[in-house]
Amino acid sequence: MKILVTGGAGFIGSTVVDAYIAAGHDVVVVDNLDSGRMENVNPQAKFYLMDVRSPDLKKVFELEKIDVINHHAAQKSVPHSVEDPILDAQINILGILNLLELAVEYGVKRVIFSSTGGALLGDAEVIPTPEESPVQTISPYTITKYTSEKYLEFYRLTHGLTYVVLRYANVYGPRQIAEGECGVTPIFLDNLLNDRPSKLYAYPDMPDGCTRDYVYVGDVARANVLALEKGDNLIFNIGTGQEVSTSQVYRYLQAATGKYDVPLIPAGARVGDLRRSALDITRAREVLGWEPQVDFPTGLKETVAYFQK
Repeated sequence: MKILVTGGAGFIGSTVVDAYIAAGHDVVVVDNLDSGRMENVNPQAKFYLMDVRSPDLKKVFELEKIDVINHHAAQKSVPHSVEDPILDAQINILGILNLLELAVEYGVKRVIFSSTGGALLGDAEVIPTPEESPVQTISPYTITKYTSEKYLEFYRLTHGLTYVVLRYANVYGPRQIAEGECGVTPIFLDNLLNDRPSKLYAYPDMPDGCTRDYVYVGDVARANVLALEKGDNLIFNIGTGQEVSTSQVYRYLQAATGKYDVPLIPAGARVGDLRRSALDITRAREVLGWEPQVDFPTGLKETVAYFQK
């Protein structure tokens, strides 16, 4: 089938593109290269330098006869969404609406949407946290992601469009960058490789730092392949179900790089930081037949090896 991947030059999107091409599909990439990189784009994919909000996107649908949309283009940063909620809404809301209108007009069969798990489910009472837990829209970023999920349901009810929502945990792996992407992993790694100390933001009662669920980008890409055939009109957590503290991430990276002499400096907690987060992946395991295959230390070694090249 022919798949349009928006944000297909980014860290996650480009890895999804590779997985689709490896599975034998034709892939079209749309990316404005704001945070993506041209060197990430698989040479077997057809590339359009374009913003998902652009009216010219219509021409891509006219030319390419798209079967499936995989939507990864986004304003990804929670802090940036707080600083500029208007831009966040313009990219994340108007972008998906432009795609959904074109999907209806050109008979697209399926939309796979990359949403957020940890940020959307917040400091939940139950950890690992299942999909049906109450949503906490505590930032413009989470508001736009949740609104996008609701728009998908509207288009299903109104136009019969089939969708799959994948709510990611903290994705890490090769091609992730410290600037323009989100996550402590690339920041720590960049600092370690350049012999710079890092800061540990921690609450007084959690001296090792907050916990997060870290999932390898290759495992995430595999979930996107499975979502081509399964999971109609459902929301899936894509994570590991395991909590890892910030200081543990640093220790794993020190082991992978051998940079044991570069310190992690304790700092106070940042306002609004989630204390604990991990996603229950039972639904993904039962419906998609998906579960992570790469453990965190192994995934970090692969990531370090990529950047040391």
